[in-house]
Amino acid sequence: MADYQGKKVVIIGLGLTGLSCVAFFMARGVTPRVMDTRLSPPGLDKLPQEVEYHTGSLNDAWLMDADLIVASPGVALATPALSEAAEAGVEIVGDIELFCREAHAPIVAITGSNGKSTVTKLVGEMAEAAGVSVGVGGNIGLPALMLLDSSCELYVLELSSFQLETTYSLKAVAATVLNVTEDHMDRYPSGLQQYRDAKLRIYENAQACVVNADDALTMPVRGADARCISFGVDVGDYHLNHQQGETWLRVKGEKVLNVKEMKLTGQHNYTNALAALALADAAGLPRASSLKALTTFNGLAHRFQLALDRNGVRWINDSKATNVGSTVAALNGLKVDGTLHLLLGGDGKAADFSPLSRYVQGNNVRLYCFGRDRAELAALRPDSAEQTETLEQAMRLIAQRVSAGDMVLLSPACASLDQFKNFEQRGERFAQLARELG
Repeated sequence: MADYQGKKVVIIGLGLTGLSCVAFFMARGVTPRVMDTRLSPPGLDKLPQEVEYHTGSLNDAWLMDADLIVASPGVALATPALSEAAEAGVEIVGDIELFCREAHAPIVAITGSNGKSTVTKLVGEMAEAAGVSVGVGGNIGLPALMLLDSSCELYVLELSSFQLETTYSLKAVAATVLNVTEDHMDRYPSGLQQYRDAKLRIYENAQACVVNADDALTMPVRGADARCISFGVDVGDYHLNHQQGETWLRVKGEKVLNVKEMKLTGQHNYTNALAALALADAAGLPRASSLKALTTFNGLAHRFQLALDRNGVRWINDSKATNVGSTVAALNGLKVDGTLHLLLGGDGKAADFSPLSRYVQGNNVRLYCFGRDRAELAALRPDSAEQTETLEQAMRLIAQRVSAGDMVLLSPACASLDQFKNFEQRGERFAQLARELG
């Protein structure tokens, strides 16, 4: 237990996570100061009266006067005001660091460019199926500090690279980096290696490291060691086994589950299931209840979710595909009887779209590009890609062209913030339009 008595604490960023940090310190007899670069941040009305706040910018004087800064993941450590405070000796942490100092139950920690929410939720369901009292959150659902509870027997945390940058005390019972593909390159000017380094912090002091046999970038910095357990499509301790037209999850040579018993579909989801199973096994959860959870799990909203199946046309909402790697995962091994009508678009966050090229060629793929980076995306197929300003305009075009056997897939490879509040709103709009137009 860390002692914060007498410390001058500044919290950067409000919202649910910021409020959870305020409550954490207030419960320990410390009144923090709060700042947010937004003029009227969410949660401002819920701040206790005695908490001083500053909005619309960072307050450099408060930062330099602090003993401890709790920074929101959305604020880069490279921000000049934060760099100056760090150089002056001010300690800078995030809410996950505060959580790790207090948590007494084992922690399963999950990061990766794609699939981490699905795997986090799956491991949580596996724990519940075993009758274990579990807290699930972090980068999804509840902020970690809201999970702190003496009755919890296991914590399952989804962690972003931003959260890991300010975390030092994590000692996971099992940790994974599911995959590393370009994302947030606007935040990591030195490139992919800088982003990967942030992700790999999850393995520090972990008892078991679940690595992706198909992605060398998920290995610990010094390479595979005795802590490593691997999963992959065809290789790894946990892998897929294809026999007589059937696909099985296989663990160290033993077939444990036929994927037709699962509600999740798609190769990327089968490897997510393998990763979750490896983590659950490493955390000591009984295999039988973990497999049971795999047969009942419906998947998460906006993640390769069937929005409509009408007249032989499937409309799939994969709005959570906010980066190139996530869209590649959706397209890799995808089987469509007719034409795939693929919707790409939004804010690409300075990413390189070229890895998509090999998946969007051929007569059975039609490309529809919308939003801010539509022209760059359309360059993947300059001869035939359609460009529209909005998602709705693209879907109205598609609706006139679909026939039985086709799939309409929203897997945008971009963030949504150029035209939507978040990826959920984009996905809901897609589903609504599918019902209207399909």
